[in-house]
Amino acid sequence: MTAASLRRLTTKDGFWPIAVLVLLLAYNLIADPGFFAISVRDGHLYGSLIDILNRASSLMIIAMGLTLVIATRGIDISVGAVVAISGAVAAAMIGGELVLSGGTGMADVTRYPLAVVIPCALGVATLCGMWNGALVSWFGLQPIVATLILLGTGRGVAQLITNGQIVTIYYSPFYVIGNGFLLGIPFSLFIVAAVAAVLALLTRKTALGLFIEAIGVNPVASRLAGIRARGITFAVYAMCGLCAGIAGLIVSSNVKSADGNNAGLLFELDAILAVVLGGTSLAGGRFTLLGSTLGALIIQTLTTTIYAVGVAPEVTLVVKGLVVFVVSILQSERIKALIGAARRSP
Repeated sequence: MTAASLRRLTTKDGFWPIAVLVLLLAYNLIADPGFFAISVRDGHLYGSLIDILNRASSLMIIAMGLTLVIATRGIDISVGAVVAISGAVAAAMIGGELVLSGGTGMADVTRYPLAVVIPCALGVATLCGMWNGALVSWFGLQPIVATLILLGTGRGVAQLITNGQIVTIYYSPFYVIGNGFLLGIPFSLFIVAAVAAVLALLTRKTALGLFIEAIGVNPVASRLAGIRARGITFAVYAMCGLCAGIAGLIVSSNVKSADGNNAGLLFELDAILAVVLGGTSLAGGRFTLLGSTLGALIIQTLTTTIYAVGVAPEVTLVVKGLVVFVVSILQSERIKALIGAARRSP
């Protein structure tokens, strides 16, 4: 590959996220030759790569929902609180009492069937997103201010639902969402694929994606062009809330409990970083769902790498911040312009 073609490649969207992910995986392979090894136990796939994908599933879903919000030149910093609310609703409806059967065996007991629990938890999460959307689109609040309200009160609501306690869930069918397997693959990855397919279908096979980008580029011009900017903005915030609710079910299922105070803590920051790492601009306009998914994988892979090399917990956030800073700088328009200028120079 010539130097000119390499410079052209580095200016393409998605190059740096993929390059960073490949470098992280390569480092882990060097540090641990068995890093890529995948084994089959009881018909299920296990390995470091499977573990990274499984642990990143909730962040990938949140990042995809947040991508649509950011594409409209908005932001949602309440997704972590919505994760806590969704898990709290599910735990409250299932119940947190241990019931023994046959001496020491645990019986699966729930107050309401999962067919009721899951829609109710997702419905509450969607209502949270609709609340944010109404404040932004109809009342004209700045997105960061509107979602800051739910960021502050959402965890209080989650703790009210759980009475300020960590509610343990003793219902094994609920564990399938975050810990189950289907065809040997973690069930959460099928949820990620389903969410990605629906969002891709809505944004790339209909005019919705074009409308979202138009609103992000110029809200006034898009409204004058006949685009229902308020309705679409309201809808993307509702979708973001729904995605956070799905992630909340995965998180609570994975840890088999609901913690209104800590569930989803700092998820909003990781989700925003994932979207930015994926190449979606915070200024709105063009967006990429695949890039946001890659960004989430980068963050989870980086976290796994940091823990593997034994970095002190207090340094973890610093290392993560440095990597995000470097990737973001490399993707900035000014750096791309400098690379383009260097390519054109003799």
